[in-house]
Amino acid sequence: MFEIPLLQELLPVQVFGLLLVFVRIGAALMLLPGIGEPYVAARTRLMLALLISLIAFPLAAPGLPAMPERVPEMVLLILGELVIGLFLGTVTRLLMSALVTAGMMIAFSSSMANALVMDPTSAQQGSIAGTFLTLVALLLIFALDIHHLLLTAVVESYMLFPPGQPLPLGDFSDVVARVVSQAFLLAFQISAPFIVVSGVFYLGLGLLARLMPQMQIFFVAIPLQIALGLVVMALALPVMLRVFLTGFESTVVDLLLP
Repeated sequence: MFEIPLLQELLPVQVFGLLLVFVRIGAALMLLPGIGEPYVAARTRLMLALLISLIAFPLAAPGLPAMPERVPEMVLLILGELVIGLFLGTVTRLLMSALVTAGMMIAFSSSMANALVMDPTSAQQGSIAGTFLTLVALLLIFALDIHHLLLTAVVESYMLFPPGQPLPLGDFSDVVARVVSQAFLLAFQISAPFIVVSGVFYLGLGLLARLMPQMQIFFVAIPLQIALGLVVMALALPVMLRVFLTGFESTVVDLLLP
């Protein structure tokens, strides 16, 4: 049913193969850090996805399946490529969420949890620390050419997930669970200096409150806690970003590169 006798004439094999490559790469670029952000123009992302597809098509062409003769088979094949592309982008996006989680931990530790700003990467309100860390991390990803690693993982995904093969949904679920746990671990490691400093700071305030019960210690100490948080941020920022970039790169290499 749904036979299309002239499908070979209407849709040449080369154009169909390029379409398959474009679907996977375009879906991945929708979510990749720095490229799939809401503030990047949709036309720019579309042109970039098309250019990368033209470059990657000769590499992926030997493993592409033959053009189906039925519409349902073609739709299933395109949907499979779309799911794989979204999976690749979701893994990197989950890793970037570690900075948002770390920013909230830092905000709670430094009494800045109520100071929310517009986060351009998620198009919603977020903590000042999380927004700052995300923007700086995006800058370093491009400055250190880590985005080349992400594009390489997308192109070489044709070795891990050949088009037309059944989707390994169980493996997808396992990878997502591992990435979520890795992202939370990165968030805790990044915010560890603030957690330790705030713990010691609150311990000292508790002792001071017992010595001077008539004084509103915690109310008076809020400005000091904010200033202390900014000092710790200035001192620990290089190490925090290095921990994130190292964990980000190693996770991408382990999970996405063949």
